[in-house]
Amino acid sequence: MQAMPVKTVAVSLQPVAQSSEYMATVKSRRSATILPQVAGMLTSITVHSGERVKAGQVLMTIDPRQQQANVASQTATERQKKAAFDYDNVELERQKKLFAAGVTSKEALDQAQQAFDNAKADYEASHGTRDMQEQLLGYYTIRAPFDGVVGDIPVHVGDYVSPTMGSNAMALTTVDQGGDLEAYIYIPTEKASDVRNGLAVELYDTAGKLLEKSKIDFVSPQVDPTLQGILAKAPVHRTADIMRNAQLIKAKVIWSTKPMVVVPVLAVTRQGGQTFVFVAKKQGNGQYVAAQSPVDLGDAVGNSYSINSGLNAGDEVVVSSTQFLVNGMPVSKLPG
Repeated sequence: MQAMPVKTVAVSLQPVAQSSEYMATVKSRRSATILPQVAGMLTSITVHSGERVKAGQVLMTIDPRQQQANVASQTATERQKKAAFDYDNVELERQKKLFAAGVTSKEALDQAQQAFDNAKADYEASHGTRDMQEQLLGYYTIRAPFDGVVGDIPVHVGDYVSPTMGSNAMALTTVDQGGDLEAYIYIPTEKASDVRNGLAVELYDTAGKLLEKSKIDFVSPQVDPTLQGILAKAPVHRTADIMRNAQLIKAKVIWSTKPMVVVPVLAVTRQGGQTFVFVAKKQGNGQYVAAQSPVDLGDAVGNSYSINSGLNAGDEVVVSSTQFLVNGMPVSKLPG
């Protein structure tokens, strides 16, 4: 049989990253979910989704009229307590002078002192209650906690909102601060002993485009009970491709690097679920034949595959006309 001319490449050892790929979620380093702290009906929404706001800017208001009435009532009670306190203070001073002059008894002085102490305690308690009611009134005006961008607003004017805790909590909106982000990566528990700070991470979009290279800078000491994974974080810079809080991306965690045999993608063929390459083997007569060699593929390295087993450094693999070759077929190496 006439030898088929083919191109060959001598395979060599190259450093190959040993990695695992996981889905990751991009989150802002500073993002707040705005929840109501009091119950009531929304009377105004002064911002819209996507709007940039300043710290302290009013976002929404909850009907404050009942609480305003509470504050007014408590303010009046405080004034009443203050008047009684002022009177008992004057009376105590008068009784002190009378007692010093020998006009009144020690019992009368003690009674004046007790009345003063009671009035003072009542006034201070009333003052504290008014302060608390005024602070509570402030919760009816919902403000931005910091400079940022308003997220989705799922509520409407007229909705009844309440500070119900747990899974029934009603989020009014979110405020996301501009700046750097973090990738939240959940590592399976079987890799718990391998994950650590400083591990390299390559971040890709869902189409496989490399977005950024980063490193893990946080590893949770606990396992997430819902996902049964360990949370690892890696810093991410906001770019044209990574803009949104809660954006999904792919994270390739690189555990280590070791030398492995690497072959061009063109050398690998598949048949019946098996991957193999053709190796140009020299015979005793000086001629070459194409020897079909099954291989176990590792990770892709650019336009090449790493090989876990089946090849050795120095083997010459065929990289052209592989679709026409059969095992043992004579071949001749093209120059270059």
